[in-house]
Amino acid sequence: MHGGLTEPGPTRQDPPPVRGVLQAASAVAIVLAALALFVSACATGGTGTRDEGPAHAVAEDGASVADAPSATSSPHLDRTAAVALLKSDPKVSEAVKRDLKPCVADEYPVDLFYGDLTGGSADDVVVNVVTCADLVGVGSYVYREKSGSYQNVFQTEEPPVYAEIDRGDLVVTKQVYEKGDPVSEPSGENVITYRWVSGRFTAAYRTHSDYSSVVGTDPRPTTDG
Repeated sequence: MHGGLTEPGPTRQDPPPVRGVLQAASAVAIVLAALALFVSACATGGTGTRDEGPAHAVAEDGASVADAPSATSSPHLDRTAAVALLKSDPKVSEAVKRDLKPCVADEYPVDLFYGDLTGGSADDVVVNVVTCADLVGVGSYVYREKSGSYQNVFQTEEPPVYAEIDRGDLVVTKQVYEKGDPVSEPSGENVITYRWVSGRFTAAYRTHSDYSSVVGTDPRPTTDG
């Protein structure tokens, strides 16, 4: 909530003492009322699903999901717990683990999203690992909480890639480079929407957009599993 409380209207110099006292009392009442409204609004406002982090696939076989130890007992993982989870997960590549170091002080290059993707009793966690220098996504993972531990139910480590939650779907964006494109200027992007079906993520829609074109392809169902 932004903006300040204003009192429009003309002002008068040297008001009578009684009027000045009444005006001061009225101003205090208005400020207290505004403060009460602010506290009430903040208490009942919407909840965010994304942890702070850099703003900005292929599904793993759902039949062989490995348990990764739980890094925290809180409902939502923070960055430190997410990094510990990645490092303890045997499915995460050694290359990603090796480069998973703080960019500045103890700030790790990970971005977190929380939401219901798999219909479990707790929010699922989407973890993106990016590079410190140019924020290129090098790995995206989805963890499902079950019985106090987190299961790796999806991952892709084909950079540049980034995963988010959109209205209950997992949306994975992969930038496309033509020969000679610099890292900062991809030619386009592929966007794949995944849904949780029968215990695994299945690709439902796939779109491609060329950055040089005004209009990309329309979303369409895909036959890929």
